[in-house]
Amino acid sequence: MISDKVIKTDSFMEMPHSTKNLYFYLMIDADDDGFVSNPKTIMRMINAVDDDYKILAGKKFIIPFENGICVIKHWLIHNLIRADRKVDTQWVDEKKLLEIDESTQKYSLNKGLQPSDNQVTTKCPHRLGKVSIGKDRLGENSIVEVLEATVSKYGEFSNVKLTPTEYLNLKERFGDNNTDLLIEELGSYLESTGKRYKSHYATLLNWAKRKIQESRTPKNSYQQNKTTADFSK
Repeated sequence: MISDKVIKTDSFMEMPHSTKNLYFYLMIDADDDGFVSNPKTIMRMINAVDDDYKILAGKKFIIPFENGICVIKHWLIHNLIRADRKVDTQWVDEKKLLEIDESTQKYSLNKGLQPSDNQVTTKCPHRLGKVSIGKDRLGENSIVEVLEATVSKYGEFSNVKLTPTEYLNLKERFGDNNTDLLIEELGSYLESTGKRYKSHYATLLNWAKRKIQESRTPKNSYQQNKTTADFSK
């Protein structure tokens, strides 16, 4: 089952279609406790990208673990399975790291759980990207902070650097196709000129604003002032 209390929220609806599609497929493949043992396989099956998975984790729709599995955070809102029909998850150790909010029926990491040697358990949430988390035990807020700092590379030349949040913001503002076109244009420009920008996100925003202004300028008037667009500044 899928509850509209989750999927009709602004937070869910604002995600890219590919991210929402991945969520639905993870839901289909989850066990009776909401654990998904093969998220990467599912991503390959539906041509989802790593950023779709990172966005779901960053927006707290899933909780990832170090061994590659994940759990659907709102599983108990989506599904309430009778005790006599329920098959308990095989991921017993990971389930011990979770607690259930009785009022909201949401999974969250048990912040009071600490390994006996006072070090990070090997079953802690998944370490994403190349960001070093250190030895402090992770909570949900820490996962979001890690995702914010994780930079992925986009475009044909894999040289446009954006965080998952920046990529999501661009798609929300300009749409999937326009965002992809902007990224490819910037990637080609960087590859051919060797030019560097401090923030590719800010550069893409500036390019998009300039294109919007150009589209609103009468063609003959625009040509009198400038014959070609100059993105080098």
